[in-house]
Amino acid sequence: MTTQIPFAIDFHVHSDDSYDGHEPVELILEHAADIGLDGVVITDHDEIDESLRAADIAPDYGLVGIPGVEVSTRHGHLLAIGVEERPDPGRPFLETVERVRELGGIAIVPHPFQRSRHGVRKGHIRDADAIEVYNSMLFTGYRNRRARTFANRRGYPQIGASDAHYLPNVGRAYTEILVTPDEKNPTKADIDGDDLVEAILEGRTQTRGKRTPIRKSAQQYAKAAVRKSTYLVTSNAPLVPTVPASMERS
Repeated sequence: MTTQIPFAIDFHVHSDDSYDGHEPVELILEHAADIGLDGVVITDHDEIDESLRAADIAPDYGLVGIPGVEVSTRHGHLLAIGVEERPDPGRPFLETVERVRELGGIAIVPHPFQRSRHGVRKGHIRDADAIEVYNSMLFTGYRNRRARTFANRRGYPQIGASDAHYLPNVGRAYTEILVTPDEKNPTKADIDGDDLVEAILEGRTQTRGKRTPIRKSAQQYAKAAVRKSTYLVTSNAPLVPTVPASMERS
């Protein structure tokens, strides 16, 4: 009988290297280990340095190390998981997906359809590797349900993640991945990021967790909006157009 080992990974977490993040990676890793996760992926906005550092020191906390970044494509945000170099922001969605694969990673669409958070519209989502169907930061379950229906109809592997910008929210939602190792009688220490990526591409995932309370989500959005405005003024970061939340149901 084939042995499968479950891994609990939060693939979408922001550190203080994001313009809207708050905690250093050491605290995030310590917290992830304390709550029983097997790993977190630091996916800062268009920044990868702290994610690379987190992936390097993750084993010191008993976690698997996987680097990543949340890239601002021309058509919305994209999680590049397993890359050690940041894809250039501001490029078309499909071009960015191809670049992520060239860099040895996988391309996951976070919070799709939610334009107020730079979610990619349905018409632009093609050829991705997986869809984030459960994001704990959404105010209601509508967007998550729509994302899951979209992924089911098109056969995309499904991911759950916290999208945490504050420490207490890390791991509030995560992905359980069933890994089939090559070795006999393996332990979790025998698994690396490549094994997890392979399992995702084969669809051996389950989403777990719950939504962040609306009050906390609202506070995070408000603070992030101020930080983002400052960030855009003081940097050359690409601006992805948004539409009012009332128009998002297209």
